[in-house]
Amino acid sequence: MMRSIKQKKLEDKGWKVGNAAEFLGLSYEEQALLDLKIALGRQLKTYRLRNKWTQVQFSQLVKSSQSRVAKMESGDPSVSLDLLFKSLLATGATQQDLAQAINNKTGK
Repeated sequence: MMRSIKQKKLEDKGWKVGNAAEFLGLSYEEQALLDLKIALGRQLKTYRLRNKWTQVQFSQLVKSSQSRVAKMESGDPSVSLDLLFKSLLATGATQQDLAQAINNKTGK
């Protein structure tokens, strides 16, 4: 309710209200891929923290760099799905865990 009131006030003042996909002009497929990478990155961070690994420690485990781990966890578009899946499996995640992360890709 409050959100729609705020949105109406902004629109009344000439602002256009939308989402990131509309702003960036993303296709459905591009948005879905980005959502998937974000969900997998969140899952990766959760599992890394559960194992009490720093980004540096985890980067050594997966033979990558700390900055790459940070990009994976933030859903950076330059990170491949292969690297995300491989990294999640390195945390001990199962195929069922990956399927659940994909199924819940909206973060809900």
